[in-house]
Amino acid sequence: MPTVKYDDVSAAFDFVSFGAPMEHQAYISLDTGAIYWVSELNPVDEDIPDDLETSDRYVAVPHKNDFGLGSGLALDFVAAELPSQYERVHGFFRRPGAYGRFKEVLGAEGCLEKWYAFEAEAAEKALKNWCSENKIEITEKDNESA
Repeated sequence: MPTVKYDDVSAAFDFVSFGAPMEHQAYISLDTGAIYWVSELNPVDEDIPDDLETSDRYVAVPHKNDFGLGSGLALDFVAAELPSQYERVHGFFRRPGAYGRFKEVLGAEGCLEKWYAFEAEAAEKALKNWCSENKIEITEKDNESA
């Protein structure tokens, strides 16, 4: 079972989730715990194994959409924290630019920081569960182990 620092897995997850699905990818070696970064836009890691995408010894780090951390999470937050705004925000997610408008509402309601904490907690929980399911042992965050 490989051991990987949580902060490294989290950074790889953020990298993968930053772009559209499949635009950026990261893989964790099940033998060593090494993380390999791949981007369709720019080469990131020069030492990428040839069998990265074909071997069962690497697992692809998921995109946030794979965990349901996109618009569904935003709507869950609004339902819990700002139920009177739910229909309005739900309408945002039918058009481009939804997150910008969503965050404007949160800012106006004084809930932006609460949203960031909610989102981070959901991502951390999903990522830790994913690591456990893939038999990847994670060490705690750097700032908690000091």
